[in-house]
Amino acid sequence: MLFIKKYRIEILVFTLLILSFFLLRIYNILSLPIFTDEAIYVRWAQIAKQDANWRFISLTDGKQPMFVWLTMVSMRFIEEPLLAGRLVSVTAGFFTLIGLFFLGWELFRNKWIGILSSFLYAIYPMALVYDRMALYDSLVGTFAVWSLYFAILLARRIRLDTALILGMVIGGGVLTKTSGFFSIYLLPVTLLLFDFSHKDRFKRLTKWIGLTILATTLAYMFYSILRLSPFFHIINEKNALFVYPLREWIDHPFTFFVGNWKAIWDWLTRYMTWTVLLLVGGSFFITRSKIKEKLLILGWFLISAIGLAIFGKTLYPRFVFFMTLFLIPLAAFSLFNIYLAVRNKLLLIVLFLIIFSLAFRTDYLILNDFSQASIPRSDLSQYKNDWPSGGGVKEAVEFFKEQAQKGKIYIVTQGTFGLLPFAFEIYLVDNPNVAIEGFWPVGDYAPQKVLEKSKQMPTFFVFYQPCPSQCPSIGEAPSAWKELELVYQFSKDYGKRHLSVYKVRP
Repeated sequence: MLFIKKYRIEILVFTLLILSFFLLRIYNILSLPIFTDEAIYVRWAQIAKQDANWRFISLTDGKQPMFVWLTMVSMRFIEEPLLAGRLVSVTAGFFTLIGLFFLGWELFRNKWIGILSSFLYAIYPMALVYDRMALYDSLVGTFAVWSLYFAILLARRIRLDTALILGMVIGGGVLTKTSGFFSIYLLPVTLLLFDFSHKDRFKRLTKWIGLTILATTLAYMFYSILRLSPFFHIINEKNALFVYPLREWIDHPFTFFVGNWKAIWDWLTRYMTWTVLLLVGGSFFITRSKIKEKLLILGWFLISAIGLAIFGKTLYPRFVFFMTLFLIPLAAFSLFNIYLAVRNKLLLIVLFLIIFSLAFRTDYLILNDFSQASIPRSDLSQYKNDWPSGGGVKEAVEFFKEQAQKGKIYIVTQGTFGLLPFAFEIYLVDNPNVAIEGFWPVGDYAPQKVLEKSKQMPTFFVFYQPCPSQCPSIGEAPSAWKELELVYQFSKDYGKRHLSVYKVRP
């Protein structure tokens, strides 16, 4: 009771912050169409839930399984599969919010900087996007933040229990995504906070090295669980699609660095906004205190981002999400010092509104009109406007459910892996009247099997991506196909791209 009485204001503020976080994350959470990768992960979770032999199914595509495992658990309590997956990300985001509170508090020894760090995360547009999608990246951010927190504790306190917890947290990170290994590579940077003035500094440093090796060993033991699957080797093959292996990188060490860095900077400015980035930079000038702490978290961001820019082959904004979280406590530090410096409360409110106006506007559009949000074009295309977005899938599923009530139907999709057929399988695979099959590639003529099936039962062919043949537009059938009758079409990107359902005439 004394604790509650002493910190009643902080507890009240933090409680309101948590409620605001969940309101922002859950409001309209299913308004964004299912994305290609979401369909894959949710379908994997369904299969893993039903058959224990497929608990490592994500390794067949070179993806670590932690997110799939958690979604599998979530599905035991939540009937709607996509919602089950997205709520895993909401929960991960909540733990990130808590982690940033402790990180800000531990770094700067100030609970209000911790609270401001959590507030900045709650309204952070990039977090608002990924905490509401069934993707790996929110969970990656959670493990990254907590790994940094326990790494700082280890450097300052050098305790066995901290090292064990750090090893388990990093282990969870590497079971989520390969980027979790950054938390191992960056551990030496935490020596910035090591007390080299201590009389037993050499003994303590030796102990830190031993505990760091222990934490790293424990993390690799977690990762070695994946070796139980015969598909373990595919992880390296998949990584090579997005990051240049060293043997390839040597041939062109910095050829793509400038272009990659420009992309990362563009994503950072659009999502974090210029005003918040100014707070990040301003933290080094507003006061010279805690310089080692500031350099530490800036270093964790810069080393990660520069490494990705140097080795990155195919990059998307979501790859840098976990890195940007390290900058949030710096912005919180500036905000707190601005609060101390500005005595006029009205001026302070106006100043804060100016700082957050861009973020508030982007948050509003993300929640209510995603296609107009001021976020990177690649994310707008993938999640809303272009063919990887599942616009029209929900309506098509309802259409097929109605058709299946009349008898057996056969659904054919353009593609064998990805948004389709997986999105249809998520909602229709248990319907005994529905058979689903994917075909790829799709050429100038309808597959013979499809034509034969159309003589036996109602047969539908669904197009949604670019085709190698002559098509009127993306998501429409090749012009040479004469056996099709358009029965449903959903337009994306102002009519330039579609999801089209055709009935195959026998």
